[in-house]
Amino acid sequence: MRLSSLADYAVVLMSAASRHCGAALLAEGKMNASTLSQETGVPLPTTQKLVSRLSAAGLIESTRGIGGGIRLARPPASISLADIVEAVEGPLAITSCTIDGNHDCALEDNCTVKPHWGVINQTIRKALNDVSLASLADEPAAQKITSMEKAL
Repeated sequence: MRLSSLADYAVVLMSAASRHCGAALLAEGKMNASTLSQETGVPLPTTQKLVSRLSAAGLIESTRGIGGGIRLARPPASISLADIVEAVEGPLAITSCTIDGNHDCALEDNCTVKPHWGVINQTIRKALNDVSLASLADEPAAQKITSMEKAL
């Protein structure tokens, strides 16, 4: 299983946006797509496309015009990796046969594995749901140790 580039970029953009959501930064205003694109290296057209999808999913708020910009719709601790991935990819499902209404598999009528995919999908979703955006925005522990060692 592999995330699409769009889902990966959405996580990168949301992580960057979460670093800008502290009280002091919120008082200064919102980020815009250009700033987010420059900070992350995600191309501007892709950033704009993802801002639209993330906004439609209720993860970010986007306001046009003077004084407009982008900000998280909820605190980073209440946004999960599953929320972000599903905003871009749709419902998490390791196989298409577990998505409601999808009957495109020729083996569906006699498949003995299909009943088990739901449990697998739930396990994957729970794992992604257990990772908050707040934790993704933190500096990795190994980097923290290296930074502290350099300071000494």
